[in-house]
Amino acid sequence: MSRPLRIEYPGAWYHVMNRGRRSEKIFLSRSDYQLFIDLLKESIELWGVKISAFCLMPNHYHLLVQTPEGNLSRVMRHINGVYTQRYNRANKCDGQLFRGRYKSILVGEESYLLELVRYIHRNPVSAKIVRDLDEYPWSSHKGYISKLQKWSWLHKEFIFSILSLDRQKGIVTYRNFVKLEDSREIRDIFKSSRLPSLLGSNDFINWVKERFFVKKENKEVPESVNLAPDIERIKDVVCKHYDTVKEELHKCKRGYFNEPRNVAIYLARHLRRDTLDTIGKEFSLQRYSSVSSVLYKMKVLIRKESSIQKRVEEIKNDILKGQT
Repeated sequence: MSRPLRIEYPGAWYHVMNRGRRSEKIFLSRSDYQLFIDLLKESIELWGVKISAFCLMPNHYHLLVQTPEGNLSRVMRHINGVYTQRYNRANKCDGQLFRGRYKSILVGEESYLLELVRYIHRNPVSAKIVRDLDEYPWSSHKGYISKLQKWSWLHKEFIFSILSLDRQKGIVTYRNFVKLEDSREIRDIFKSSRLPSLLGSNDFINWVKERFFVKKENKEVPESVNLAPDIERIKDVVCKHYDTVKEELHKCKRGYFNEPRNVAIYLARHLRRDTLDTIGKEFSLQRYSSVSSVLYKMKVLIRKESSIQKRVEEIKNDILKGQT
């Protein structure tokens, strides 16, 4: 099984979810639900994580968390592992409870945090388990409308600060906000069979690419390609280094060594892991065998010619450094 993309840094926000194997129930009784909530509180104490929203559904859960210490993997390993152990002990069973590794989306903007709080809290209504959010006991919705001290562990102040500077007005604004349907963008994201790794503006996504792509590039993590520089970025930097224009990257003449085009093709494969067909379409090559030939020749040249090797490395570094 390929590993999912995990990007961690202090202060990062995530939407996290996991499901029971074969969509089986992971909560069988009230005590199971309470066991998981107690485990969330325990994780706050142990790992310093901040939990801003949660919803426990019969066969899956949703969390919105912030990690001041940049330790999401460690936190989730504790939550999923310990809950499985305690669930099995309480229900006199054993074996795997969840269907696999948890899924997480790195979240970059305040507006998306609000959208995700609403999506998480509206889950029971969307699933038609209840008609009104106030009726569902296993989410943090009641914590948002309550002033009771028992909800002090919930990290909701930041969310309220986005809604209003006045706490009482914030509660009213929150109530009106969650009555509305989820946005189409959010609905489409969670209807998809593959959740995105990142959720945010282009500036945020480019910042993540610049900071983490080199560290995360890994064949065992297919989603790391999502951090790769855009093909247009590769073309732009190559053209700048060779003082040429993009049209030149599409020229192919027998017996002519088009170095800028060949370097761009090599980097598209090396940095983005694009398929031969995809690269061929980007550089006006009709046959994937032509792309394969270019890649082979470039590998040989880079290995034999130190000047080519140095130039390709400089271009690669400029591409990765300048993604924002």
